[in-house]
This record gives sequence, C-alpha cells and structure tokens, in this order.
Amino acid sequence: MDIDIIKHKALEEHIPIIMDDTLAEIEKILLEQKPRQILEIGTAVGYSAICFSKILKDAVYIDTIELDEVRANEAIDNIKQMGLESNINVIIGNAVEILPGLNKKYDIIFIDAAKGKYPVFLKEALRLSKKGSIILADNILYKGYVMSDYNKHKQRTAVRNLREYIKEITENKKLDTKILEVGDGLAITTIKNEIII
Repeated sequence: MDIDIIKHKALEEHIPIIMDDTLAEIEKILLEQKPRQILEIGTAVGYSAICFSKILKDAVYIDTIELDEVRANEAIDNIKQMGLESNINVIIGNAVEILPGLNKKYDIIFIDAAKGKYPVFLKEALRLSKKGSIILADNILYKGYVMSDYNKHKQRTAVRNLREYIKEITENKKLDTKILEVGDGLAITTIKNEIII
C-alpha cells in the first residue's frame, strides 16, 4: 500500500490528519534528533505515525493512542499493510486514562487529539519526557481563534485550554518553546532541564 492512498482516503472522509507543511517542519526535527522512542496522542488512521516511521527509516518505536475504535482499527490495518507493525503500537482507549499508566521516557511526544484536553496531555507529556525531549503540539493556534478575542460558546473550552497550554509552555523556565504558524499552528517545546513532577 502507498502512503498517499491512506492520505487521500482520510481527506476524502474528512478525517483530520497532519497538514503537509506541519509534517515538513516535524520531518526536520526528526532527522535532526533521530528519536528512538516516540509517543503520539491521537492516531486517527495512522497516517502521521507511518510518516514518522518512514522518515526515520523504521529505526524508531512509536506508541500511539486513539480513542475512536473504528479509526484505531483502520490505523492497525494501514500499519500492517505498510509492514510497520513491529515499529508502531496502537493503543485503543482514552489518552486521559491511558497516559498515567505509561512509564517509559520518550524522545518525542506528538500531541494531536482533543483540543480541550491539551493541558492534561501536557502534564503527562512532561512526566514522560527527559532532558532534551521535544513535545510537539499540533493545531495549537486552532483556526486563529487562540490568538484572537474569540469567545463563541461552541469552541470556548478548547480555545481556553489551548491558551492555558501556551501559557504553561512559554512561562515554564525549564522549557524552551517556539510556536510556528504552519498548518493550524505547531508548538515545539524542548525540555531544557529534568522535570520532577
């Protein structure tokens, strides 16, 4: 199976997947850092995990968490068809419940799931990081709402929690953060010092 088939099918079915320009930025980080262990929060159909594995020539192990069982099973099928089942482990369930049970340290953590849960994901991501680890948060600017005075009821919780996430990563002295205006916004946070939580 070709990775483009997975991409086009996801786009046709309006399944949110990583945008090309965001992926290009992450590719630079992956090639520079050469991570061995990646955690992804939000698998969807496995497109980004497969891309990361391909970029790193399969020399990486990825744990990826997906709440939606149908999408998770589609991801498992896609990963098998790409021959990457020994590199990518799909965990089906709610990341808020699964993350506290994880205990290994990851080189890169990619957050791309429920926007309203980003502060919770960050707390766990910091716990699962070590000095030099990088936490990537996709869609951090959320259609421009986060940096505007947006206050409509429908997205209010997501916008408030994304703002809280940005405040934490930019004000914490143990973290070095930059926010890129690619895709829907990408926050890149490097752990400068060991974080004891």
